[in-house]
Amino acid sequence: MGLEKYLQTASIDQKLKELIKIRASQINGCAFCIDKHTKDARKMGETEQRIYALNAWRETPFFTPEERAVLALTEGVTLITEGHVPDEVYSEVRRYFDETQTAELIMAIVTINAWNRIAISTRKMPPVEQE
Repeated sequence: MGLEKYLQTASIDQKLKELIKIRASQINGCAFCIDKHTKDARKMGETEQRIYALNAWRETPFFTPEERAVLALTEGVTLITEGHVPDEVYSEVRRYFDETQTAELIMAIVTINAWNRIAISTRKMPPVEQE
């Protein structure tokens, strides 16, 4: 919860934080967090098109260069055991974000990865919506 409180004061855009949360949750297979954060992103004005295409962000024109840098960092940190965060990924993030913002981005990625592991380990399921 302390990490969440810290991130509430972070300077990075809230919609960007939601993209981080969704992408990491997709990689980790956390259904609860995918459900929660796609809903939160929609409430913030994120488009259905971008949410649906997030797992294929490299193949779409829907994301800005800054967002692409953050999504690559999200994947690098989330998949840290598969080769660490490549230098070029970190360098690309630093083109758009200062040192403090980069630290905030990394903390946002680390935090959602922790929540994913808690939700998956405890078998947390998203609610079934009735139509």
